[in-house]
Amino acid sequence: MAMSDEHKAALARGRREAAAIKRYLEALEKRRPGRPITLASLAGRLDQVNRRIREETDPLKRVDLMQARIDIEQRIASFEEIDFAALEAAFVECAAEYSDRKGITYSAWREIGVPAAVLKQAGIPRTRRS
Repeated sequence: MAMSDEHKAALARGRREAAAIKRYLEALEKRRPGRPITLASLAGRLDQVNRRIREETDPLKRVDLMQARIDIEQRIASFEEIDFAALEAAFVECAAEYSDRKGITYSAWREIGVPAAVLKQAGIPRTRRS
């Protein structure tokens, strides 16, 4: 039996919503408190370490700085710029419908780390009771 176009569209919408929510939750997990790490901040740290290497006279400290330089260069090479605002907007757009369909409560979203303000913006109520 073939699926109707409506059923196919619903499945596609569900996949898009799940992907958007997953990307947002993964970005939340990667986020750390404090200032976000950017390519510019890493480049600044690399410049600072290179300057300190040139000025350092102690060979043990210099080798530590060289390792720090290597670590920063590796982070720069593997750096992935995350457009968190876009991920959050996509989450807000589909989270309420996804929550209703999957039975996910406000408390579950909060426990995984979604900020209350984002849930409010998404239209997910604090309680599932009517």
